[in-house]
Amino acid sequence: MSEYGNDRRINVTRLWSGGLATAVVAGLLILVGTLVARGVLQIPVLAPEEAGYFGDAGTGVYAAMAAAAALIATALLHLLLLSAPRPMTFFGWIVGLATIVAAVSPFTQSASLASQIATGVINAVTGIAIISLLTSVGGSSVRPNRGTRRTHREDGTVPGTGYSSGYRDATERPTRPYGGRHRDHEPDADTRIERD
Repeated sequence: MSEYGNDRRINVTRLWSGGLATAVVAGLLILVGTLVARGVLQIPVLAPEEAGYFGDAGTGVYAAMAAAAALIATALLHLLLLSAPRPMTFFGWIVGLATIVAAVSPFTQSASLASQIATGVINAVTGIAIISLLTSVGGSSVRPNRGTRRTHREDGTVPGTGYSSGYRDATERPTRPYGGRHRDHEPDADTRIERD
C-alpha cells in the first residue's frame, strides 16, 4: 500500500452503495431529460420525432450507458482513494473533463440545433449529478486511519522523532502553588511554570 493509502480507511460498502444509487440517479436523469425535451419542449432527442415521449429503445440504452458511466466513475474514485495523494481533486478533474466531452459531443452529430442543445444539456446535468453525488459519497466513506499508538520513552520523547511528547508525568507536581479558582491569589507571585 502506498504512503497515502496508509493514512485513510475506506468504507467500501458505503462507497459502492452510494455508487449504485448514483447510477440509478444517472439513468433516471436521462429518462427525465428525454421526457422533458420530447414531451414538454417538443424537441426530438435520442430518437426520431415520431417516437413517443420517451423515445425508442435507444433511450433505454442511453440511460443504461449513463448508469454504467456512474459505476465506472465509482471504480475510478475507489482507485484514487486507495492510491492518489489528493483523490477528490483528481476525481473532479477527470470526471469534469469527461462531462465536458459528453456535453459537447452532440454538436458533432448531424441533428437539428435544438436537438443538439437539448442532448448536450441532458449530458451536462447527468455528469454534474455524478460528480456531485460521488464527491459527497467519497468524502463520507473515508476516515483517517488511527494507526498504531505511539509510546513515549521515559525522557518524554517520541521514538523515531526526537520530539518531546509535551505531556508531564502524572506523579510530577506543578511548581506553582495553586489553591483553586480565584483563591489564594498573590498579585506579586511569579506565575511562570518552571521548566527543566
